[in-house]
Amino acid sequence: MPLSDEKAATIRIFANHIQHQRLMQLDYIPYVQILAAFAAGATLGLEREYHNKPAGFRTMILITVSSCLFTILSVSWMGDDRIASNIVTGIGFIGAGVVFKEGANVKGITSAAIIWMAAAIGMCIGLQFYALAAMVVVLVMLILLALFKFESTFDSLHQMKNYEIRFQPETYSLETLEAEFGRMNIKYLRIKTSKQSGIVCVEYNIEIQPGKRDQFESFLIHNPNISGFES
Repeated sequence: MPLSDEKAATIRIFANHIQHQRLMQLDYIPYVQILAAFAAGATLGLEREYHNKPAGFRTMILITVSSCLFTILSVSWMGDDRIASNIVTGIGFIGAGVVFKEGANVKGITSAAIIWMAAAIGMCIGLQFYALAAMVVVLVMLILLALFKFESTFDSLHQMKNYEIRFQPETYSLETLEAEFGRMNIKYLRIKTSKQSGIVCVEYNIEIQPGKRDQFESFLIHNPNISGFES
């Protein structure tokens, strides 16, 4: 039986009202996502800032929020994932910027990994996987805080450090240096040997037992044949 004009008009009004409510609800979702990304980035950033790391509070917030925004634009508004797929490539350049070589050691790898993770969390929120994003934030904080203490305790019992030692070949030699290591019961692995401007530069991976690091570095400082060292 065909509907009367009055009933049809009532149904149309009701349908339009439902559609309007859905559109209003959808309008709020991106703002909720951005705020959630801000909170996730701030949580990660506080830990980085507390430990005085290169990528700190503001950086982490900007990464999570921008990754979330790009994901919203890519998936929700444009209907494809071309922008979101390029986030993975672009974030690699930022991560590479915090990795640097200091003496014989490479630093910043953990910060680069957290930048990568922050972008992933932002994308996760952009796709409305809030519970998953929250779980990952908790897991990352557990790794950074709890496992950091465990790692520090383990390192105090067994330390492997890289040392870059320089000396004049006319007055000193590798054989003499490594003989000194043997007398101090220092275990070592020679990684690289080079010579620049008449100075021999040797990079070692050295196992330092508890209480022996000060003794070993005192030997390097007070040895008149050693031009310099870095660790």
